[in-house]
Amino acid sequence: MKTIRLYLHYVSINIRCMMQYKTSFLLSAIGQFLVSFNVFLGIFFMFQRFSNVEGFTYSEVLLCFSVVLLEFALAEMVARGFDTFSGMVRSGEFDLILVRPQNEILQVLGSKFELTRIGRMLQAVVMFTYGIVKSNVVWSISKICTLLFMLIGGTVVFTALFFIYAALCFFTLEGLEFMNVFTDGAREFGKYPLGIYGKKMLLFMTFVIPYALIQYYPLLYILDRRTSIFYMLLPLAACCFFVPALLLWKFGVQSYQSSGS
Repeated sequence: MKTIRLYLHYVSINIRCMMQYKTSFLLSAIGQFLVSFNVFLGIFFMFQRFSNVEGFTYSEVLLCFSVVLLEFALAEMVARGFDTFSGMVRSGEFDLILVRPQNEILQVLGSKFELTRIGRMLQAVVMFTYGIVKSNVVWSISKICTLLFMLIGGTVVFTALFFIYAALCFFTLEGLEFMNVFTDGAREFGKYPLGIYGKKMLLFMTFVIPYALIQYYPLLYILDRRTSIFYMLLPLAACCFFVPALLLWKFGVQSYQSSGS
């Protein structure tokens, strides 16, 4: 309970700092909205020419993409400190974190809270609302739970990827840009149901980095293309991906030597 209160205190400090520059905050939030809106336009214009993609309609694709976008925005809002962790290592700021009595994960999490991602989340909510209205999904308690599990599992998976990115910085000092393929790239791939990319890619995104568990399979359940409750619970299984990410982080902390800054 004390840890939660301390984290909320970190969050309140970050928000108060942002609110000192309200115009900057507003413009940044609008910018996040517009970036996502450009992606939406790409989907919109494609469906002006094609009626479906591998059997998925425009509204179903929007439903799919909006969930992935919301998952990514939530993870980026909360775990932004790990996404910018390389700067902490290079500047020697992480040395200060290690000598403080609080847990290092809590301190890195609390170092940044990107409230500006609310612009991206708003775009996701707009697309999701449209997708719900137009896709004719018959909502039930189980489907609402599936959607909630997707948001939880997706946020955990993207947060785990930020942890992996940060852990690798212990050994390289610089952030590895190829990791963007698995974070920003996954958000872009998530525009469409992952099954359209072929069986080999689907297998990779099921058993290596479990994007399909938080997007494709539960989406099939929501759209009534699968009826097994197994598909409903897969997003929660994806949370297990956080375990190796956390272990890699712990290994990185134990191996860490000061950058000398």
